[in-house]
Amino acid sequence: MENLSGTIKANIVDLEAIEVCFGGLHWRDGVITRIEPKGDEEPRASYLIPGFVDAHVHIESSMLTPSEFGRMALRHGTLGAVSDPHEIANVLGMEGVRFMLSDAAQSPFPIAFGAPSCVPATPFETAGSLFGLEEIELLLAEPQIGYLSEMMNFPGVLARDAGVMAKIAAALRLGMPVDGHAPGLRGEEARRYAEAGIGTDHECFSLEEARDKIAAGMSILIREGSAARNFDALHPLISEYPGRVMFCSDDKHPDDLLLGHMDRLAARAVALGHDPFDVLRCACLNPVRHYRLPLGQLRPGDSMDALLVQDLREFRPLTAWLRGRRVMEAGNVLLPHHQAHAVNRFNANPLDPAGLRVRAEVGRLRVIDALDGELITHESWAEPKVEAGFILPDPVRDLLQLCVINRYQPAPPALGFIRGFGLKRGALASSVAHDSHNLIAVGTDPESLAAALNALISAQGGIAVADGTQVELMPLPIAGLMSNREGPWVAERYAGLDRRAKALGSPLRAPFMTLSFMALLVIPELKLSDKGLFDGRSFSFTALQG
Repeated sequence: MENLSGTIKANIVDLEAIEVCFGGLHWRDGVITRIEPKGDEEPRASYLIPGFVDAHVHIESSMLTPSEFGRMALRHGTLGAVSDPHEIANVLGMEGVRFMLSDAAQSPFPIAFGAPSCVPATPFETAGSLFGLEEIELLLAEPQIGYLSEMMNFPGVLARDAGVMAKIAAALRLGMPVDGHAPGLRGEEARRYAEAGIGTDHECFSLEEARDKIAAGMSILIREGSAARNFDALHPLISEYPGRVMFCSDDKHPDDLLLGHMDRLAARAVALGHDPFDVLRCACLNPVRHYRLPLGQLRPGDSMDALLVQDLREFRPLTAWLRGRRVMEAGNVLLPHHQAHAVNRFNANPLDPAGLRVRAEVGRLRVIDALDGELITHESWAEPKVEAGFILPDPVRDLLQLCVINRYQPAPPALGFIRGFGLKRGALASSVAHDSHNLIAVGTDPESLAAALNALISAQGGIAVADGTQVELMPLPIAGLMSNREGPWVAERYAGLDRRAKALGSPLRAPFMTLSFMALLVIPELKLSDKGLFDGRSFSFTALQG
């Protein structure tokens, strides 16, 4: 085993004292023993910082297991993460959460997991499990569980629903943080949401909304993921409220994770003129304090958890340590891959293209408008293209068919129409469909849709691109959400499917990530569950034609 003691000379960054000094840092058996200042900052030397933290991520969205996510994140100087395992909880319940805890324990990369508060996210969809107060209390007693995950039922919080409030109270009794999820709440509603005991929100898409929530007492997580990107809108908060801001990815696909993580957000923030100390406070210190992560902060007596970077502008990672052990050197991760066993729940029957046709009725067509880089959608209306009594997709007008299939039990498909995906031919399909993870597909014709969906059903989960009857698939054997392969392989395979989707015409930056959110009912305006078209503003089902 590697010696867990050592010494390094560098510019040592003290985020609490807000100063940098050149000196020597010594550690023994994984614990910092002393820091010897040797003078002022030395511009030619590297900088030792505490290391970045992703303050809110659904690891399942990386399509990697927790231990493999840690290996990929370490490449970029991320030394810890705060993760809500509600994706796998929706599929496998307690078994899924315990899979995540067990796999994470195979790695020294620290992950604070939350107890998923909303499984399923709504009663308007079919999920594989149901978490009530009993399940929440069992999870909160687990040593690897450190908080109550995002409370997506914000209408229930505002109404002070007894079941919702009991879950929040269970966490608060243990002194644990409660994460929020309240897109668009402003003013008095934001204040009432925060007063319920909720401490964070990562769903702000405007500066005004974020400021309202900070005024209500919440901390804001600036999100920059593969689909939802709010950094450009929210970055002024870094200088305005450096003690109340954190960085997160929320959902990060493997090809994006291969290229960068929190280090790129820190570099962007400094390039925009924010003080490096404010940036590092948001990226390193605030999440450790808020979630009580077991990560040292470069003080004597702390665990030797540190990141050596070239400078405080680009933050290019050079070397990383966890508990005194070198875990990354020059982009090479020094931890082995852990081969996880597959767990799953899947019970869907193959589809006939004829079953994916929509019979025409009188009136216009209610359409979902997908937005690049956003989880929210808009609602619009269109004149349907009708032949032989059925509504056909119309790629010329970017009016494509959307389909959601219950993966837990055989059931008729839910069908709708959507703009924004831009496909000229073929179809995309995925068993990653937040939050219940039924099968979802978008396509230009029923035959391509059926081909893509049947490939997923045969593999019991994955992502697929169909061009006619030709299908390319990446299997996701762990709950239909994650691969058990190494990160670079998953990233390369996913990137290939992403290129195929774009070759079919999609202009979206992350077409599969965007597709995965088209069944997320808690984000307005219009989404499709396995039970039908859903209006997130009224929180009720709505008609496809009218």
